[in-house]
Amino acid sequence: MDKLIEAIERTGNPSVVGLDPKPALIPAPVLAAARAEHGESRAAALAAAYRAFNRSIVDAVAGIVPAVKPQIAMYEALGPAGLQLYCDTCAYARSQGLYVLGDVKRGDIGSTAAQYAAHLGGVPEVAQWGDSFGTEPEDPWHEDAVTLNPYMGEDGIMPFVDVAQAADKDVFVLVRTSNPSSDQVQTLALADGGTVSGHVGELVERWGADTLGAHGYSRVGAVVGATHPEAGAALRRAMPHTFFLIPGYGAQGGSAADVAAMFDANGSGAIVNSSRGIIGAWRKDEHAARFAPDVDAEAAVSAAATTDAALAEASLDDAAAALDLVADCARQAAERMRDDLVRALDNRPPVADPTADSRNNPKENA
Repeated sequence: MDKLIEAIERTGNPSVVGLDPKPALIPAPVLAAARAEHGESRAAALAAAYRAFNRSIVDAVAGIVPAVKPQIAMYEALGPAGLQLYCDTCAYARSQGLYVLGDVKRGDIGSTAAQYAAHLGGVPEVAQWGDSFGTEPEDPWHEDAVTLNPYMGEDGIMPFVDVAQAADKDVFVLVRTSNPSSDQVQTLALADGGTVSGHVGELVERWGADTLGAHGYSRVGAVVGATHPEAGAALRRAMPHTFFLIPGYGAQGGSAADVAAMFDANGSGAIVNSSRGIIGAWRKDEHAARFAPDVDAEAAVSAAATTDAALAEASLDDAAAALDLVADCARQAAERMRDDLVRALDNRPPVADPTADSRNNPKENA
């Protein structure tokens, strides 16, 4: 987790931007320009629109935030074109100096998990081919970390941990998620008085015990939702060597004050995700109405596809102006989030160092 922690320190910003494009988030002129250029396929047109949108976001937030988190479901929905776009997006974000956290939520039996772990380790090697393809791993995914589902237990996690250790990468395991129905499973009481999420947290701390980095955190992080601040604070005390990825900020209801207690005594130990709050910030701007996805889409497409050079150029200008708005609003939203988090951390009560307390109970309130 050292690379992520050092990226946070460089930017002074413990936040990550979720790159989760959907048609409703893309300005109408951008959709129109993509359709005009790729009219043969809805998937190809959407992939082109998402590509332009993602690049505008990455360019806007690089240097302000330390990391981005593309959610693979948004890309898989487009089929092969979307998967290629996912890989290209991760590669582009990396090229701009960002830590890339692939939100893939994998979790399967050991032999299958070992293949999914190629997300971190690269394309599998073939022994009889030797090094004819070179000695460097072939990495089509360009991710620094991935998210995992622990429902199958250690079998589904340790293959990723082993590859992460070898490749100098990280994993984040679902522990206490931000979605409303998480209580159906995660708060169930165990015979010893704890909860399912508390027990999973205990396992995550154990799974990472042999991978501690220079900053005292293991390669095995935990996903802990901002919408459960009391549980998050209890898990922070119980998991002193586990770095937290905190979703649920902003659009889902979590605030900077809610997440402050999930950081350690030094203000480290966690990174907070915002997706719609940043990539969709443009929709709240006073100039957004002319670019909204539900404006006269057919007219916009016709203008983009017209043989009239002046109209076609005007349509492309509209797409460029829309992307400029997306970028400006994303940058401002990212800066506001950074400032809110820093302020909340500065103003919180003193936090005890859990590594100095041997009485930590991982099941308390989790």
